[in-house]
Amino acid sequence: MADQKQIITRFAPSPTGFLHIGGGRTALFSWLYARRHNGKFLLRIEDTDRERSTEPAIEAIFEGLRWLGLEWDGDVTYQFAQQARHREVADQLMATGHAYHCYASPEELDEMRAKAKAEGGPMKYDGRWRDRPASDAPAGVKPVIRFKSPNEGETVVRDHVMGDVTFANAQLDDLIIVRSDGTPTYNLSVVVDDHDMGVTHIIRGDDHLTNAGRQSQIYKAMGWDVPEFAHVPLIHGPDGAKLSKRHGALGVEAYRDLGYLPEAMRNYLARLGWSHGDDEIFSTDQALAWFDLEHIGRSPSRFDFAKLENLNGHYIREADDTRLADDTIALMTRIDGWNVDADFRSKLIASMPGIKERAKTLLEIAKGADFLRSARPLALDEKAAKLLDGDTKSLLARLLPRLEARNEWTASGIEDDVRAFAEEEGQKLGKIAQPLRAAATGQTVSPPIFDVLATLGRDEALGRIRDQVA
Repeated sequence: MADQKQIITRFAPSPTGFLHIGGGRTALFSWLYARRHNGKFLLRIEDTDRERSTEPAIEAIFEGLRWLGLEWDGDVTYQFAQQARHREVADQLMATGHAYHCYASPEELDEMRAKAKAEGGPMKYDGRWRDRPASDAPAGVKPVIRFKSPNEGETVVRDHVMGDVTFANAQLDDLIIVRSDGTPTYNLSVVVDDHDMGVTHIIRGDDHLTNAGRQSQIYKAMGWDVPEFAHVPLIHGPDGAKLSKRHGALGVEAYRDLGYLPEAMRNYLARLGWSHGDDEIFSTDQALAWFDLEHIGRSPSRFDFAKLENLNGHYIREADDTRLADDTIALMTRIDGWNVDADFRSKLIASMPGIKERAKTLLEIAKGADFLRSARPLALDEKAAKLLDGDTKSLLARLLPRLEARNEWTASGIEDDVRAFAEEEGQKLGKIAQPLRAAATGQTVSPPIFDVLATLGRDEALGRIRDQVA
């Protein structure tokens, strides 16, 4: 790569809502490609829609990217702040004959639209002001500026995903690049910003593929190098329909609040439309070493919550217990008002090996840790209450003195006592352990019961058992 210029990618969301999952994937692909090639990953906020662009939405984009671990290089570019530069380029296009003033009235445009509909074709501006002299301009009318698109030949977009995509120039009409109120339009602003930011590779959704044809013409008219494109197919739901909220089209921060780990989301999103052989689970470092544009598929990928949950469960089992405890406490403090102390944190860390084995999200870890936060006397769930009938309460009452006599309160020591008691009673271990679990946690599912009792501590554990047999 030494003989080539530095690769620069960008992510350019509009701050009109949260950072949706498709945007998160686009940002990830752009970040991976830049990082793999020791390039730069830039961030541009396309905030020209002043009514819908909000500070909370901008902050949500920043927060979503940071949570995913996608740090950008340099300062953020704000598109609205570049409007004078966009107008400057429009004036240059006018001066070189690549753009012109158009005075077509709304009524004339309606006529063109009606004619196109009657003929069964798309709405296409007919170029009526393309070559008319300025002296024909009607008085008192503020014109738009249109780009003078070539009428003949073809525009070819060379795309790393879609291959060569050819547009007949006759089908691309003269798009408006500056509105009558003087504000530049999307296609002009994007081209100018990408050029000025030095962007070499544009990775984005394939809904922008037609824009790539139009934008390529503007690049060429300005004498600028056209960036390389990679248009990524959109994400669909499991049923093949366009991804919607019912499928999981949530903001990235919503997945954080559902208890997913960022490394699991990176892995899942990377695999959602891109592949490296049959590898399903891979680290971010592996993705950075492997990622390329040529192995992005041409078909829409399907979002699958079950796959994401299973993948997240894998990463939870692999994660450090202290980190999981801290992440769970931070999440639950934020979304559920947890107020826990250092003692709870220590107990959660100690319990984590048993809790995380069956958890697929941090929310499930929090649920698995309920027994640590419960106050005496415990409220039993329906199954636990059913399990603690007269016979099992009597059994636990006979076990209690043996446990009370134990001074060294360890999981292995407690287990020895319970096993010996079960043998004396002629019972299988489970017949003792299950009601013991119900008494100690209020539930029938928990980490290993002897670990639970040890973690609770001697006084708390014995107190909970006494409450249920009294």
